Amino acid sequence: MSDRRTSTFIGSQFYEIDGVIPVVNPTAFIHPTAVLIGDVIIGPNCYVGPHACLRGDFGRVELRQGSNVQDSCVMHSFPGQDAIVEEDGHIGHGAILHGCIVGRNAMVGMNSVIMDGAEVGENAIVAAMTFIKANEKIPARSLVVGTPGRIIREITDQELAWKTEGTQTYQELTRRCLATLRPVEPLTAPESGRKRLTPSSIQPLYKLK
Repeated sequence: MSDRRTSTFIGSQFYEIDGVIPVVNPTAFIHPTAVLIGDVIIGPNCYVGPHACLRGDFGRVELRQGSNVQDSCVMHSFPGQDAIVEEDGHIGHGAILHGCIVGRNAMVGMNSVIMDGAEVGENAIVAAMTFIKANEKIPARSLVVGTPGRIIREITDQELAWKTEGTQTYQELTRRCLATLRPVEPLTAPESGRKRLTPSSIQPLYKLK
């Protein structure tokens, strides 16, 4: 029998439609401003950022273990199609995924658009502001850039390691948010010796080249 809890995840961001309720694993973090509607399944250790919209009112929307969907992303699909981010998938700020599949440990860069029937292969990287047309199949470990997206080469070991570290940083962010994120009143001025957050050593990719 499904677990129709109403107390663990209270908030206006979760909506039932036609008797279908979103599912969120207890180890996942969903920001209170994100919106989840209907047939949405969030797996273990996933992160859903502020103002993301995962709308499962036609087809299913699914995040599998360890994946993240960052601020202002949109996931949706046509009826009968699923939008899926597989294990350790990494979806950058403002990206749109519509009826597509993002493969295991793949990355979709900021403000990119992935259209219906497209598949981004395992360990591939879609650069920021790239457009992947409908039914396009991106091979594993490819680097894709542009509008429309074009494969320019295979990603390097360094790039793959950087992507993996970035996803691990978001998995740690999930744990940090579950443990410490809470609403507060802002201060009126910075404290003396104000603390800086240094939860990870990851740097922008351009600094590593």
